[in-house]
Amino acid sequence: MNTHTGLSAEAAVMELLDDWAAAVRAKDIDAITAHYAAEIVAFDAIAQLQFKGREAYRQHWEACLAQCPGAMTFELHEEIIYAEGNLAFCHALVRCGGNEADAGWLRMSAGLRRIEGHWKLVHEHHSAPFDPQNGRALFDLAP
Repeated sequence: MNTHTGLSAEAAVMELLDDWAAAVRAKDIDAITAHYAAEIVAFDAIAQLQFKGREAYRQHWEACLAQCPGAMTFELHEEIIYAEGNLAFCHALVRCGGNEADAGWLRMSAGLRRIEGHWKLVHEHHSAPFDPQNGRALFDLAP
């Protein structure tokens, strides 16, 4: 993982997000979780209401990746990053799926802190819009 030395805060956060997305596509669980602070709180789009701590979220990532036997699609789009001092916030649209054919769109927002000189994700939130009439997620919407 890069140390982001000499980059603007926004550029360093974007580099971290690019590294993280590449780790997801590679299904490298150690590289994925290396981007998280120990105290991460995550609101993922599936499985449970929240995940507290890197180990709990790691177990969730392992379960999710196990459901994707083929090449992983995981792309960030329309990223917006605000960073100042030791705090940063970002949001993006994420195209995600076990392969290109079944990839759908999610919304992502994240909070980051610079901890001992390195940006770490301290909060992550993925969600999908849903149809309130039938309760089904709308993964086929596109930007």
